[in-house]
Amino acid sequence: MQRQITFGGGVSPRNTRLRGQSIIEYVLIIAVISLVVVFAGPAVAGAIRNQFNLVGNTVNSGTTGGTEGGGASGGADSATVQAAIAKDAKDWTLDEQKAVAEDIAAKGEASPAYSKAKAVMDAGTIFSTKLTNGQTLAYRIVGINHDDLADGSGKAGLTFEATNDAMGRQRMNAEFTNAGGWEKSELRGRLSSGDLWALLPSELQSKVKAVTKMTDNKGGGSAGTPSATTDKVFLLSTAEIYGDLQSDGSQYEYYKSKRVTTSNHYEASSSSKYHWTRSVDPNKSTSFYYVLDSGTLISYYGSANAFHLFPAFCF
Repeated sequence: MQRQITFGGGVSPRNTRLRGQSIIEYVLIIAVISLVVVFAGPAVAGAIRNQFNLVGNTVNSGTTGGTEGGGASGGADSATVQAAIAKDAKDWTLDEQKAVAEDIAAKGEASPAYSKAKAVMDAGTIFSTKLTNGQTLAYRIVGINHDDLADGSGKAGLTFEATNDAMGRQRMNAEFTNAGGWEKSELRGRLSSGDLWALLPSELQSKVKAVTKMTDNKGGGSAGTPSATTDKVFLLSTAEIYGDLQSDGSQYEYYKSKRVTTSNHYEASSSSKYHWTRSVDPNKSTSFYYVLDSGTLISYYGSANAFHLFPAFCF
């Protein structure tokens, strides 16, 4: 069952230095020192104090080991990651989402947040944020370490896809043409830097990472070779949703876990709204594919018609 929540801000203090395991170590060592001072004398107690100081230095430097995931191996602010792990994911703030994504990008499955993020994705947990037009954009995790960062530095830890029509119905192009595909489409420009990009709150805009998307950008009624675009906000392709198609990227983990294909497509429906993909129909000169409310993939109408948007973005 999907749950919808709205972010209200609030981040775990970045100067919080003590985490669960380290606090326990402090308490135990203090207790031992107290006993040793009484029964063994100051010489032995001094040696134990030295070990106490070593633990203190480790905690203060933020380099705890094991599953606590310290800063030594890179990743996000560990205090924020630990705060996210400790709470119900439905209450994650945008800062915690970003911290989890960056930690997973840096450490992969070794990140202490990985298993929790995967469980959140598999459950289809719905997050939300308020757009500048007053509408609430609902979205969920669909990919983990899936998309390539445009700067070549690695993977984006988390990919999110909208699940409602908060951005309304929009056309792909002003004219009935798919020439140039997603790359040259009017809609892509509006999502990347135009009026649709401006609908995202600044708190979300500042966290979105540009990624490289592969798409057949030829159009015009014949198939082309997929080429790369750099996108901050994008639409999913047919292959990213259904998986059993041979171009425009690879299937996202969420849809793969639901075993979505063109013939098993119920879980491809995000809501009761039909919505665009970024993939052209290579057999037509006017059409992009879109997903019906039943999850069926279709391209009957041309690109100048207005359909709903379920945009995606990465942290």
